[in-house]
Amino acid sequence: MPASAINTATSLFFATYVPLQPFSATIGKKVGQTYWLGIIGVGWGVLTLGHAFIKTESQLIAIRLLIGVFESGFYPTVVTYMSRFYPRYDLAFRIALFYGSYAIAGAFGGIIAYGCFKIEGSLHGWQYLFIIEGTCSIGIAVVTPFWLAKSPGTAWFLTENERAYAENRMVIDTTANLDSTTKLNRRDIIEGCKDWKLWFVLPFNILTSVPPQGFTIFFPLVVKGLGYSGPTANLMTVPPYVIGAIFLLCFAWSSDHFRNRLYHILVALSIVMIGLILTITLPLENTGGRYAGLVILLAGTFITSPLTAAWLAGNTPEPGKRTVVIGINGWGNLAGIIGSELFLAKYGPDYRYPLSVTLGLVAVSLLGYTAYRFVLQFANKRKAKKVAAMTPEEIEDENSNDVRYADAKYTFVYGL
Repeated sequence: MPASAINTATSLFFATYVPLQPFSATIGKKVGQTYWLGIIGVGWGVLTLGHAFIKTESQLIAIRLLIGVFESGFYPTVVTYMSRFYPRYDLAFRIALFYGSYAIAGAFGGIIAYGCFKIEGSLHGWQYLFIIEGTCSIGIAVVTPFWLAKSPGTAWFLTENERAYAENRMVIDTTANLDSTTKLNRRDIIEGCKDWKLWFVLPFNILTSVPPQGFTIFFPLVVKGLGYSGPTANLMTVPPYVIGAIFLLCFAWSSDHFRNRLYHILVALSIVMIGLILTITLPLENTGGRYAGLVILLAGTFITSPLTAAWLAGNTPEPGKRTVVIGINGWGNLAGIIGSELFLAKYGPDYRYPLSVTLGLVAVSLLGYTAYRFVLQFANKRKAKKVAAMTPEEIEDENSNDVRYADAKYTFVYGL
């Protein structure tokens, strides 16, 4: 296969993975999220295993397109599933635990890849890698529908009193309804598609997702550009990913604890920019310094996306509409196309050009998130003026009628 085959296949993977996210998440809401996670997990597990036996570029592209179809619903379905179990200021840390596995997978992926390339057998090392990953995915997917609870009220691992408490706290938090297990109506879809706060933040979520998307795929190539061999380059990716996961969990916990999203996102983006500046400006011969820059970069790079998902989920109290919003927010993965086209082999070994472009994109997203926070604050002040002019009866009617839906109600306050 030509050297450009991986970049082409990666870009085309996002051609199905990104646009199908809201549709797949919607199907998951109707079918039942635990069942849907099992179905799509088996699908992409089989296709991952199939990677071990591809021979041509066209076969690689076909498998990547199909994996995009199955994997498209995974992240939005998991996020909306968790948002039914945790109040909005307990949610970011839980999403971070899930999203942190993305970083840990990058770490263990490097270790597993290193081990697979050391295997001496009838197959190549990369074939053993895909066989192991595909088989594990299938095994976990088969168990998923039986292991995950369908709702807080049916959680098999809780006592009767704990189940009642879990349900009631979600109703009090206004992030779920008791009858929302498979609830999704036409208004949810319409309101979700025209949600202004989603479309305001989505472009900046795309820009800030370029570092994790690009570096997850091409970080071993960048490390190899520092002078390490192929297998050793995979092994050298482990520490930055572990540090990235630790920073993500700390930031998410702090964000929930202090009930603030913006400031944690801004600090995370600043860390990414510092790491990028170091990696760009230090000479290629300064291997230790550039590697340290990449470590700093990865420390902040996984934080913004899950905090954005938690921010949107917490500010969308109606479960059906939330499913649509989180699904469309998955279009932030368009960053994967940008990343796959930026980090081309021709820019090696220093990759200074793609790193510089990434720095500019992150800087723009930092300004965008700051503006987003002020827009939400302005909306809260406008709502507060409306509520201040209402009688208690009018406030009660506002909460119960359907003239304004979900977060559009004057009584709903956006989290900042």
